[in-house]
Amino acid sequence: MTQTSDNVTWLTQEAYDKLKEELEYLSGPARTEIAAKIAAAREEGDLRENGGYHAAKEEQGKQELRVRQLTQLLEHARVGEAPADDGVVEPGMVVTIAFDGDEDDTLTFLLASREYASADIETYSPQSPLGTGVNGKRVGEDAQYELPNGKFASVKILAAKPYSG
Repeated sequence: MTQTSDNVTWLTQEAYDKLKEELEYLSGPARTEIAAKIAAAREEGDLRENGGYHAAKEEQGKQELRVRQLTQLLEHARVGEAPADDGVVEPGMVVTIAFDGDEDDTLTFLLASREYASADIETYSPQSPLGTGVNGKRVGEDAQYELPNGKFASVKILAAKPYSG
C-alpha cells in the first residue's frame, strides 16, 4: 500500500505495477483515442459552439493531469512489502474503529492514499485527521483526532488487518 513521507510513496509491487499499467495506457492508447475525438469534433465546424470539442478538450486536460500525477508518484515510489499483520495501524491496513467506544457505532476503512480508493471500501489518507489519529495505534487502544470544528473525537481501534483487495 502507500505511506508518504518526505515525498516518498511506499507501494507494494502489485500497487506499483497497477499504477504503471494505468500510466502506460493513459500515455499511449488513451492519448490516441482523445486525439481522435478532438479531430472528429473539430471537423464538425465552429469550435466556439461545439460542445463535443470542448468536452473532449476538457477530458484531455484531465487525462494529462493524471499522467503528470502518476509520473510524479512513480518517480518517487519505493516498492516494499505489504504491512505485517501485527495489529498495528499503518498505511495499507483495513482498520475498524468504534466511535466513542460504542461498539455498535463502527467504521471500517482502508488507511491508504487516494490511489487505492475504490467502491469496495472507504479509504482514508494517512494524512487525514482520522488517519493521523489512528496511525501507529494498536488494536484495543484509543485514539483521538481533531474534527473540522476544532473539537476532538475519540475512537477505539477494534481491528487492523493488511489490505488484500
